[in-house]
Amino acid sequence: MSSALEPFLALGTIAFTWQMGLTLGLLLAAVILFATEKLSVDVVTFLLLIVLVGSGILTSKEAFAGFSNEAVIALGAIFVISGALHSTGVLDLIGGRILRISGTSETKLLFLIMTITACVSAVMNNTTATAMFIPAVVALCRRAKISTSKLLMPLAFASIMGGTLTLIGTSTNIAVSGYLRDRKIMDISMFEITPAGIVIVVVGIAYMMLVGRHMLVDRKEGGQDPGYSIREYLSEILVLSGSPLVGQRSFETDLSLLDFRILKIIRKEEEFMPDSRLLIEEGDTLLVEGKVEDLLKVKRMEGIDMKADVQPGEASSLKSSTFRIAEVLVGMQSELCGRTLKEIDFRRKHGCAVLAIYRHGHSLLDKLGDTIIRVGDMLLLQGPDARVENLKGEPGLQILEDVKTSTYHPKRGMYSVAFFGLAILLSTIPCLPSDKGWEPVPLAVALLGAALLTVITGCVRVEKAYEFIDWRLIILIAGMTAFGTAMQNTNTADWLAEQIVNVAGANNPWMVMAGFFILTIILTQPMSNAAAALVVLPVALNAAAKMGASLHSFAIAIMLAASISFITPFEPSCVLVYAPGKYRFRDYVKVGFGLTAVLAIAMLILIPILWPLK
Repeated sequence: MSSALEPFLALGTIAFTWQMGLTLGLLLAAVILFATEKLSVDVVTFLLLIVLVGSGILTSKEAFAGFSNEAVIALGAIFVISGALHSTGVLDLIGGRILRISGTSETKLLFLIMTITACVSAVMNNTTATAMFIPAVVALCRRAKISTSKLLMPLAFASIMGGTLTLIGTSTNIAVSGYLRDRKIMDISMFEITPAGIVIVVVGIAYMMLVGRHMLVDRKEGGQDPGYSIREYLSEILVLSGSPLVGQRSFETDLSLLDFRILKIIRKEEEFMPDSRLLIEEGDTLLVEGKVEDLLKVKRMEGIDMKADVQPGEASSLKSSTFRIAEVLVGMQSELCGRTLKEIDFRRKHGCAVLAIYRHGHSLLDKLGDTIIRVGDMLLLQGPDARVENLKGEPGLQILEDVKTSTYHPKRGMYSVAFFGLAILLSTIPCLPSDKGWEPVPLAVALLGAALLTVITGCVRVEKAYEFIDWRLIILIAGMTAFGTAMQNTNTADWLAEQIVNVAGANNPWMVMAGFFILTIILTQPMSNAAAALVVLPVALNAAAKMGASLHSFAIAIMLAASISFITPFEPSCVLVYAPGKYRFRDYVKVGFGLTAVLAIAMLILIPILWPLK
């Protein structure tokens, strides 16, 4: 047996040490912090590394070795390539073609959207695939008079399932394969998991068509069309000199004729609640709530301005006809999360003014600039055409409705697709000479080359290429790889493997694999899929080695288990559809639990057949 597996073969009873206790304690703390999101995942990861180095469990070289592995390079390159495909309009073009062939049948739409999304997600980050289709699906729902809640959750689920079709379908697959390759345990080829991925996609779509679709809530607000225009936004209105509002009673203003509700009046440093005696004065800032179409009417009224996050003297500049309005969804990757518009200095940084904020199921009473932005919030913003376009490259910000669609650049779009296709081809066919004959080009090298070509040919600017990369996910994967090393150094992985083998029985490798499979699914609820897989993987490999079972089979099981968990909305793809689909936490539990259970059973039956346990 390969010497690379020797660390996995330490048999016998292992005594529990304080280093093991510290490692497990840090793991528990990481799970809690990931779940509560009190701190950003990258901050948590760096804190873990500092503690591990400070305690002597890891050397500094071991702590930061993960930042140079192939998985991190490959993932960063995929972010750049996906960004190039988006900025050149290729993704929007694909979405438009889908709309033309879909029709208005809910059943046909569900099948078509899930199938196409899964196929696209096979060669693209699943979060990007979800973000790409959200605007098209929302527009389609409005035209077909179908609630967005009927299609957006299946869209997110399909993108996650489609990621199991190839090695580059998700960051989890790349992270797991990189871990195995770095430790010279095994290589997983580009399409090795495709047969299992096809079963996941087929079974998943069949479940959603036959069972899941009937559990999806038909959630429409006020019995209206499921379009975004029915959202009640919080906005600020500044009362200017000569405004007809001056002297009007706060309960009987002209704004009430536009179905606006005044929630609060801010006068200098004081705040007042509207009542029948309070009169509006010049310079007042009115915190109001109303629909998008009503907000646009207010912008045309004389004597008032939407204050947003600008100074009073700048407000009039927002009336320019060259400006346009867009609705933007805040995702988990956005720098806005947990911060206010003032802290970010959003207007100065992005050249766009936030006119209003919407948070599904919550009433906002703070001024816009003082409102802490959360994942799933919707921002109604206005800015120059070019600056709004630039927001499409901002991590964690997704334009859902826009008066201007992105421009398709045929030549650059063709280049981006060609470079991506070439990278996939070179990483799958033997074309590189080596001591062992001809081998495929390493995936990280092929993808990095494609990413560089998109920059060199002008498909994407170099500064935008860096912005496309989700650095927090890069840090998370690199850091959790180091955490796996810590579990090896302290024998924690061996100890846990021993406990699980003792409980499940050393003579029943299928039961042990099933235990790790379920453990991975459980951990993906509070943690990212990639982090959960990298935490469980070394433990599972230890258990497999102790029983003489196939490490390959166990590794594939952990990889797939991390990609079939749909019980909570913490997966980034699910977060993206949470607000526009008007979902609630229990909606995911109700629909996703059954889907997760069905796919888990299918995989626990299929994996030993495709990758024998012995």
